[in-house]
Formats: sequence, C-alpha cells, structure tokens
Amino acid sequence: MNFVKKTICVVAMGAASLTVTTVASADEWPLVQGSYWEVTGINIKDGGGLKYAAWLASEWKKNLEFSKSKGWIKDYKIFANAYPRAGEPDLYLVRIVDSVVSGAEGEKRQAEYREWQKKTIAQMDAESGNRAEYREVMGTNLLQEMTFR
Repeated sequence: MNFVKKTICVVAMGAASLTVTTVASADEWPLVQGSYWEVTGINIKDGGGLKYAAWLASEWKKNLEFSKSKGWIKDYKIFANAYPRAGEPDLYLVRIVDSVVSGAEGEKRQAEYREWQKKTIAQMDAESGNRAEYREVMGTNLLQEMTFR
C-alpha cells in the first residue's frame, strides 16, 4: 500500500473511532451489545437427512448440554432453511455465548471436554470426518446480537 493510501486509511479509522467514542460516551448510541451467536451453515447431502438428524439429536445435543452445564454457552438452536436457494445451507446450527473466550481458557475447556468425552483429538477428528458422508459444513459466522437501549 503506498504512503498516501496508508495515511488516508489511518486518518479515516481514527476519525471513525473518535465518532463512535463520542457517541457512546454521550449515551446517545441506541444499541447495546449482547450475546455472540456462532452460526454454522450445513448442507445435508441427498439421503443423509435422517442420519444427520439422529446425530444432532444424540451426540450434538449431548455435547452442547455439557457445555451449557459448565456455563460455557447460554443456549443452542437449530434453524432449517425453509426455502434454500442454490448454494445456501439447509440447516443453521447456533451456539450462543456471552463472550469469546481467550486462548488459555479455550485450551482449558478443550482439555476438560476431552476428559469428559474420554476421547482423543484424533478420535474426535475421525468422527467429524465420518459425518462428511452425509453433510458438508459450508462455513461459520460469528454474529453479535444488538438490542435497543
């Protein structure tokens, strides 16, 4: 990036941050930051609907109930895309959390989860790969809920 573009970018970002800070400090900002929603789009392959639904109702639910019992997540949901267009997911799997965890906390939780599961990383990775027979993960978004003041 050349010097002029870089300078313009830095000035614009600085001005934007001052605007947000000024509005927020004056309590005029009409929205309040809320929970984070991790939304994963899933494409179900032909003939895989029942098998994937059974996995969601058993393993996926069990895993998320464990996370909920530990306070790691607030809730979880499944949304079906009633009218999917070409290239859109069939399902959206949602996990709701209050905040994004730090690296150290994430490591601690992973160790506790593996102990609870009584499985190695290699075993869990192989199980995830096996689900590729009947589903494809299309991507994940991290959204933050905004509520009105």
